[in-house]
Amino acid sequence: MRAGRAERGELGARVQLTGRRGSRAVAAATALLLCGAVPLAGCGTRLPARDFAGPAPSAVGGNPASDTGVTPTQVKVGIVTSLTSPLGTEVLSGPRYGALAFFQALNAAGGLHGRSVQVVTCDDSGSGFGNQACVHKLIDQDQVFAFTAGSVLDYAGAPYVSARAVPDVGSQPLGTEYDRYPHLYGIYGSSAPRDGRSVGWDGTLFLSTEVYRFFKERLGVKRAAVVAYNQAESLSYAHQIEQGLAAEGYHVLTQTVDLALPAFPAVATALAADGTQVVFDAMDTRGNTGLCQALDAAGVKLVAKVTNVQNWTQTVGTDFASAPGCRDALWATSASRNYEDTRYPAVAQFRGAVAKYFPDREPLLSAWELEGWAGAQWLTDAMDSCGAQLTRACVERFMNRTQPYDAHGLLIPTGFTPEPRPSGLTHACLDVARWQQSTPAGRPGWVTQVPDMNTNCFDVPQLPYQP
Repeated sequence: MRAGRAERGELGARVQLTGRRGSRAVAAATALLLCGAVPLAGCGTRLPARDFAGPAPSAVGGNPASDTGVTPTQVKVGIVTSLTSPLGTEVLSGPRYGALAFFQALNAAGGLHGRSVQVVTCDDSGSGFGNQACVHKLIDQDQVFAFTAGSVLDYAGAPYVSARAVPDVGSQPLGTEYDRYPHLYGIYGSSAPRDGRSVGWDGTLFLSTEVYRFFKERLGVKRAAVVAYNQAESLSYAHQIEQGLAAEGYHVLTQTVDLALPAFPAVATALAADGTQVVFDAMDTRGNTGLCQALDAAGVKLVAKVTNVQNWTQTVGTDFASAPGCRDALWATSASRNYEDTRYPAVAQFRGAVAKYFPDREPLLSAWELEGWAGAQWLTDAMDSCGAQLTRACVERFMNRTQPYDAHGLLIPTGFTPEPRPSGLTHACLDVARWQQSTPAGRPGWVTQVPDMNTNCFDVPQLPYQP
């Protein structure tokens, strides 16, 4: 069986697009048996699962200074974030806070085999030059053992990270670097060769269509619209959405607006005339709110306005306050748990740590914040597998194993086993939530719309594209 993922987001005025739509092939059924919500040996950390209760095994006496950034009492980890980019401090900061909360909870519980985790952060300001400066500082000066939970606009330092064989585990793939370079392990996995020579399979990546299949089957929608800016990256991503929708049999209307002066009222008129039921987009939050305002003003009632994991945030309630009709039609998809779903122990653990260590983050929670926690968990489980003899080579053995990984139930099982160029159908799973002003928790938030993301799966085509 195969588990696939189709995700991409839109970032701010520059319209950088988060990650890729990719096909990843992992043994989903085996993963559910071996690495379910209750982790078994080899599926996750041997640290206590409930709120890190109790100290971790003490091994200080036998801990050697076994690799760069590792001493008998400490391991040094780096996080690079485009924190003060032109997009603002909140757009890309989620993974950083999720990982910081994880490591604070880990250290409070006694650390990892007697070692505490020292986190060294760096803000690259959203530029390639700044990213290279951060990477060189953390590797050459701070001598970090590994990176995790990165979220950067331009990963210009990726070739150097790979050349120095520094593991980068569980970061957000905003570009194509995690489908090109060895030693880089994005949060969603990759089945590409990752030989450093070309992206994907000789420059080709693949999108799978589970998102469009879900909305067609769940909501019965057949008429879709795609709205994009007149900007290269936005138009490229919009074309991928069109491909996926067409492959699933939708009637597709495409609308393009000017990046500087978008004419959203004209778009709303066109959508109404075409009988659009569901809208996808290749725009930032500013564009989405402008479009929603125009749709509400024109009286356009959508069955669904579909956004992505990047926009799965608690700020939706205020961001879309001026367009309540469109806001109430917002759906989001991802390959990770809904951060509202505290019925899952790992989600409850995440929420508890954030509330304790970053209480001001509660109204700013996001899916990316939870994925930052999951990335830190992934790196920690890889380090934990090494015992006292912690080395980069050992961590990479864990990352490259054939057994899929689910971050203690937070992620749809995935991994980094290279596979031949995709063809035919893939078995692809996804999580889905809908924004509701009134939830069982008694406040606005995201409500999960599927019984379980690991069983919400479809056999869908894989469509090639050049990034």
